[in-house]
Amino acid sequence: MSLKTPWLLPILSGILIGTSYIPFPPWASLFAFIPLWIFWEQQTRLRNVILSGILATFVFTLIGFNWVAYLLHEFAHLPWFVAVLGMLLFALIAHLFVPVAGILWFIGYKQKLYTGWQSILVMSLCTALSLWALPMLFKWNFGYAWYGVQMPIYQLAEYIGFSGLSMLTILANMPLYFAWKNKHDKPARNKILLRFVTVFMMLNAFGLSTKAFLPKPDASFHALLVQANIGNAEKVAAEFGRGFYSKIIQQYQDVTDAGLRAHIGKKIDFILWSETAFPVLLNAPYQSSHYAQQLIQYVNDRHVPLITGSYAKDLQTGLITNSLFTLNEKGEVQSPYYSKSILLAFGEFLPGEEYFPVLRELLPMVGNFGRGTGPTKLLTLNDYKIGPQICYESLFPDFSVSLADLGAQFIVNVTNDSWYGTWQEPYQHMIMTLARAVEIRRPLVRATNTGISTVVLASGEILQQSPMQEAWSGLYEVPYLKEPKATYYQQNFWLMPSLLGGLLLFLLLNGVRVRVVKNRGG
Repeated sequence: MSLKTPWLLPILSGILIGTSYIPFPPWASLFAFIPLWIFWEQQTRLRNVILSGILATFVFTLIGFNWVAYLLHEFAHLPWFVAVLGMLLFALIAHLFVPVAGILWFIGYKQKLYTGWQSILVMSLCTALSLWALPMLFKWNFGYAWYGVQMPIYQLAEYIGFSGLSMLTILANMPLYFAWKNKHDKPARNKILLRFVTVFMMLNAFGLSTKAFLPKPDASFHALLVQANIGNAEKVAAEFGRGFYSKIIQQYQDVTDAGLRAHIGKKIDFILWSETAFPVLLNAPYQSSHYAQQLIQYVNDRHVPLITGSYAKDLQTGLITNSLFTLNEKGEVQSPYYSKSILLAFGEFLPGEEYFPVLRELLPMVGNFGRGTGPTKLLTLNDYKIGPQICYESLFPDFSVSLADLGAQFIVNVTNDSWYGTWQEPYQHMIMTLARAVEIRRPLVRATNTGISTVVLASGEILQQSPMQEAWSGLYEVPYLKEPKATYYQQNFWLMPSLLGGLLLFLLLNGVRVRVVKNRGG
């Protein structure tokens, strides 16, 4: 690869990575890191490795996550100029796993712990493990993109999760890097490429066979999903206690009634409203309020159970929680309810506030929600075992694994993506949420405020998707297993990072051993 300016190499990697993530197809995922790794091998200074890593992440973040500018403009009401500056800052710090991987590789490289193919292997291992281990505001990975285009290889997530599939995707850059290095040796290059294509096809064939031999469901439920399309101004006003309650509740009731009329005579086991759809307190001390009684009467009159996002008040801390409630066909609020436990930084809590209370005075507009207890209990409704999940929590595989460990038959996810526009984030968030169904082989039912609402089966099949920015309702028949078995991934959650981490440690220790032997020989 010959470019006039070597610094174009990390930029090229940034472009390849950014255009290979949802909503784009993963067209370059298998070779996107190669230009950056070529650049790293040419360097003699750690500073250049760090800067090139930051440059690559800056480029792919601008391409793949530019919805952050829209979020800052829409949610924080910042002028577009300031919102774009915020986006640029986010692009600099959001995905530091690449420069961290470069640092880890370069330190060992300078110590001559590995050379040749081992050096490239360590590069790929450091990159894969850094992506898995380092925290992110929006925890994405390369595995999701295969699911986004329905490539059968995504079925491997039942065994290694989408994080493991992401690690394999990064490791796949290594043989193609060797093919490039052997570009002038046609037989060697073609041999590598043939083996690579063969393995990739075999993995996809294995994915198809995995889907074909899934256990057949032995039960089903019928859910009416309701998407009311409430505007951001009304949502914010209701969240801060400034009204619009009647308007929001009426909109949800109207869309629900339209859905009930459209499917009159059909079985409906429950109605699902989205995150904070019912914009007032609904836990026990507040169920006698006017709005709560109105909701209870509404459900009782229609005699169809309801699962809805709402608010509760933590009686110990006095903080409001973002919660999920079930009401039976009589409108009776069931216990227990669930409160969101993984909160979104700067949206639902202010990082560092507990240590520096003055931050709350400086940033009073930042949400201040209480935390729930996590995935420790299931929702009750008739005989269903329902795993509750609110918005951002779907990005964390261990959360859904914990719900599956509790015996959840299916997952209910409620979300509000109205802050992000219609270009990228709704598709990214949807795929990342639905991916949990494949990892634990349970259906997942997702209702959003403005889209995309849908259902995914345990097989990974995605059913009808709602339109965005429209009021909508849809009835789904969802097959499920009454007694679902634990998946291999569920039982071996740490397998892939443990294997790759062990391999990396072995390479490093072997490099130290070889170096010691050479020094003694000298």
